[in-house]
Amino acid sequence: MSERVISVVAALIRDDAGRVLLVRKRGTSAFMQPGGKRDAGESDVAALARELVEELGCRVSEGSAQALGIFNCAAANEPGFQVNAAVYAVDVEGAITPRTEIEQIVWVDPRALPDLPLAPLTRDHVLPLAQTL
Repeated sequence: MSERVISVVAALIRDDAGRVLLVRKRGTSAFMQPGGKRDAGESDVAALARELVEELGCRVSEGSAQALGIFNCAAANEPGFQVNAAVYAVDVEGAITPRTEIEQIVWVDPRALPDLPLAPLTRDHVLPLAQTL
């Protein structure tokens, strides 16, 4: 079973208007939370901080990470796989700019969803959760 599960950490980043940041990786169509896989021995927050620097060039604000839960759902870009995602709300510092594998970023209102292809984790778990925060 475990070989069909991708374990990741994901960030819920909001702006002052309450919009949620979504990213789309190069060569894919689904928008999702920024984040990624942990390196060996890396904590969730350390992995998230590293991924955000790599993907978006911003830093997690010290002490801002708040665990929102662990969610399981279909992987957006790997057919037949599930993701096991530890999701954290974080505040970030610095300019947010798509880097490395990120092709596009969008800010969405979780209460008025855009007509965009959304990853199952984002659609089914993170955006509904963002409506309650």
